[in-house]
Amino acid sequence: MESRVSQISTAFCMFVIQMVMAPLVIADEMSIDEMWADSPHADAKSESFVHWDKDGIIPSDCATCHSGTGFRDFLGDDGSSAGVTDKDHAPGSLVDCQACHNDAAKVLSSVRFPSGVVVENLESSVQCLVCHQGRSSTNSVNAKLANLAVDTVNDELSFINIHYRAAAATLYGGEVAGGYQYENLTYVGRFAHVPGFDTCTSCHNAHTTVVDSTQCSTCHAGNDELSTIRITAIDFDGDGDKNEGIAAEIASLHERLGAAIRDYSSDVANAPIGYKPGRYPYFFHDKNGDAQIDDAEGIYPNRYQSWTPRLLQAAYNYQFVLVDPGAYAHNPKYVIQLLYDSISDLKTRIDVDIDDISRP
Repeated sequence: MESRVSQISTAFCMFVIQMVMAPLVIADEMSIDEMWADSPHADAKSESFVHWDKDGIIPSDCATCHSGTGFRDFLGDDGSSAGVTDKDHAPGSLVDCQACHNDAAKVLSSVRFPSGVVVENLESSVQCLVCHQGRSSTNSVNAKLANLAVDTVNDELSFINIHYRAAAATLYGGEVAGGYQYENLTYVGRFAHVPGFDTCTSCHNAHTTVVDSTQCSTCHAGNDELSTIRITAIDFDGDGDKNEGIAAEIASLHERLGAAIRDYSSDVANAPIGYKPGRYPYFFHDKNGDAQIDDAEGIYPNRYQSWTPRLLQAAYNYQFVLVDPGAYAHNPKYVIQLLYDSISDLKTRIDVDIDDISRP
């Protein structure tokens, strides 16, 4: 009988073979141009690209990631200084071939995150990290809250949004502090997957951005959906189910944080809060107290304005986990730590049972 070690080695070799061969099969079925054309980077009608159409200009600080010409500007491929977008750019330029395939992109090897941390000696998927890192961090949240009483409503505060699809911030975890990390607590760093599958483009097709889940089946057999994968028997959310995917554990803790945020807003801030996905700025006054935000409530004039520092910290993490749909794969321990710590911090002022949940 094969030893367990031998079985694992054989499985891993098969896994590598599948990953090497899969892109070749895709390439035979669809050209690179066709793959790119079906990707979010080529979606000319996406809000990511049309948001500035009415203004006729994309500001430089947005153009880096929302304009192909802006990204080349950031790289210095247009002859400008590298590492900064020098000018505003016209709408209509997508993240096309030239944005990532140019001489400046080839030599890019480090990325600065919003926390100020620079990740160096990168050899693959570097371009992805530039735009998928978010725009806020623990540091920027703390800067807004410095010297404020933690449980006192301050009408000068407003919601701080990490931004969208901040997968790199999730991936690097505590190293770059993209989530709100509470003082005197430790957080896991970069999530290291198995060798050969630990970069953006080793899991996501570089041109479609799609993950081919069949490539995961050798090590994660029996999981038709990536969200059903788990590699631990710890019941983090305390629901007694140790077989559900880690994504379900995270979703459950996320729901519990949402409930704790609502209770705190009512009991401490004296102004019930509600969340409406897809409607900026996401958190609104829940005027009827039904824990739902309808279309009439989800309007900018009704944005939530009764923030305390403690409430803002928890809401930041609530949003951080939600806007990265792949958080459960990018760094599950990190996001569970953020959720647990946010609930635990709110518990200092409201009645929340955390005896049944666990922190990695």
